[in-house]
Amino acid sequence: RNMEKSKEKRDFGSFFSSNVQELVELPEGEYCPPKIPVPLPEFSETVKFGSEMKQKHFHLDPEWTFLNHGAFGASIKEGMQLCTHWQEYCERQPLRFMDREFLPHLVYVSRRVAQFIDADPSDVVMIPNVTTGVSTVVKSLVKTFKPGDTIYTLNVAYGATKKLLKHVCSECDVGITEAELKFPVPSKDTIIKLVEETLRPSDKLAIFDHILSNFGLILPVKELVDVCHKKGVQVLVDGAHGLGFLPLSMRDIGADYYVSNCYKWFCAPKGSGLLYVAKPLQSSIRPLVISHGFGSGFCGEFSWTGARDYTPILALHAVLDFWHHYDVKKIRSYISETARNGAHILQQSWKTGLLSNEDLFGPMFLVELPSGVLSGRDKHSYDDAELVQDRLHNDFHIEVPVKAIQDRLYVRISAHIYNETADYHVLANAVQRMVLENNL
Repeated sequence: RNMEKSKEKRDFGSFFSSNVQELVELPEGEYCPPKIPVPLPEFSETVKFGSEMKQKHFHLDPEWTFLNHGAFGASIKEGMQLCTHWQEYCERQPLRFMDREFLPHLVYVSRRVAQFIDADPSDVVMIPNVTTGVSTVVKSLVKTFKPGDTIYTLNVAYGATKKLLKHVCSECDVGITEAELKFPVPSKDTIIKLVEETLRPSDKLAIFDHILSNFGLILPVKELVDVCHKKGVQVLVDGAHGLGFLPLSMRDIGADYYVSNCYKWFCAPKGSGLLYVAKPLQSSIRPLVISHGFGSGFCGEFSWTGARDYTPILALHAVLDFWHHYDVKKIRSYISETARNGAHILQQSWKTGLLSNEDLFGPMFLVELPSGVLSGRDKHSYDDAELVQDRLHNDFHIEVPVKAIQDRLYVRISAHIYNETADYHVLANAVQRMVLENNL
């Protein structure tokens, strides 16, 4: 029924199926999804989390100890296979796919993603990555700012966001309010109090990372949204790590804007992300690339930003089915527990501590390295962190980031369903060997 409507109505360009906004806004009981023309993977058997999961569902090299899921994630095999199926299907009859079939299929997968994050489908659009989403919101909003208006952020914000703000401020008469968060952080109340005390009347937008990329901490974004809204400040949450890392409910968080990657903790193919915008604010947000969808509603405008490979987004059907097959709660429980156990193993082995209170971490932890890992240094820099990370990479085949924070060195460990306790013993022993060699 929906496909027939798509053929009858054209919202933009020459597309034969471009009534995206109409399809997105249909109530669930009235929406009929299109038939998927490519084979979907079947998840009929269940394997144990850990090495069995790694072998069956991931392409990860078994010769490496991979503890850096937080960087770019790792895609499940089935998602990548579905990507290929979509690409091949498209190339059999490119015009049929792009002109008549693609947009209804994009609507279908975006509706499923919206349901997964507890959002209205008409409030969610699919994008390539979080960097695109953050730039989209910031560049749209600064056009509405007045001279002297400021954007609020923390000193621990993601580096790419800081560079974006620097660029925006160089082009517009807009300032930055940057509050300093120091470590260790005893509790989430410390973060809430900091924001309450440092928000200024000139701040029009606040940007918070849901999970601090370099530091691993989970920010209390729901509470921060409340603080900002009470002072009339809109909130953009950079949830690059959010999807898959934490249970997400857009209705509960209450942010004005939320962006997340699908390819990180959700294990989708690279090039898939989402942008949520609260309905009253959608008229102010425009995609970075204006194309045929302009003027066809919020979802319509973002659905087509030029000819490119959209198959990583269409492949989300496989990823969603995977998460439901293995049980969303069980996955989240396993990755959080495995990371916590891994952190305990490292702490006990190295006789060190965590960057902050254990309760502030999830499937990523920062554990301090022992002082002897680099000889002759009392204070450590970025260069020192790079030396240690390179040594672990080149000599031990361990992929784990090393961070220099307040003159100390930390490893940022991640855990996903392909990791197991043995992985963290490998890291613990490698660092102990480096300490021993430095003391000879």
